[in-house]
Amino acid sequence: MNAPLNHVAIIMDGNGRWAARRGRPRWMGHVKGAQVVRDVVAHCARRGVRQLTLYAFSSDNWKRPEAEVRTLFELFVTQLRRQLPSLQRNGIRLSVVGRRDRLPSELLASIAMGERETAGGQRMHLRVAIDYSSREAMATALAVAPRDFGVPQAGTILPPVDLLLRTGGERRLSDFLLWECAYAELAFLDVAFPDLRPTHLDAAFDDFAQRERRFGGIHLHQEGA
Repeated sequence: MNAPLNHVAIIMDGNGRWAARRGRPRWMGHVKGAQVVRDVVAHCARRGVRQLTLYAFSSDNWKRPEAEVRTLFELFVTQLRRQLPSLQRNGIRLSVVGRRDRLPSELLASIAMGERETAGGQRMHLRVAIDYSSREAMATALAVAPRDFGVPQAGTILPPVDLLLRTGGERRLSDFLLWECAYAELAFLDVAFPDLRPTHLDAAFDDFAQRERRFGGIHLHQEGA
């Protein structure tokens, strides 16, 4: 039997395309996606997920139009402050991973407040990746690793991912948790993130429960495998 889901990671893709298909500006897709995040966090906590990591803004997303980037950061600030009471009430610890030296000061202040006020949460650890690049994280970790070992250090590298979900129909990792996903089970969903529902998560979790994870080994009853 598989171990329980400890760490779920989600690439939240398809917000802009969701809006475009409805003839709406891209920012409306991001607003709708932010509303869905609340439901995703709550449902994962109910399902007993211990760690949830959400890909909110990659380091490559700086290539997007300045107005869209500014809107995203303003949305992050609004949602961090709005969701803080719920995170505290439900025992959910918030951390933000990624670079911080390029983020606006208002967002940095909201991050610091969110991390400080939820530090005691024990039910689930929610990580939000903002200005995040897995390759950069690994390069940073290796740069400070002991020369005798040459392995990434804790803090920069996150715990191993059990299940990685990507919405929006794309089938790639896009520089997200490359090290941590070495043995992750992958699920690519054709639904855009704003249309993601708890039923989609349940289906992915149930499928994960049926998968046999051997981590390169074999089980004794599969001697001929």
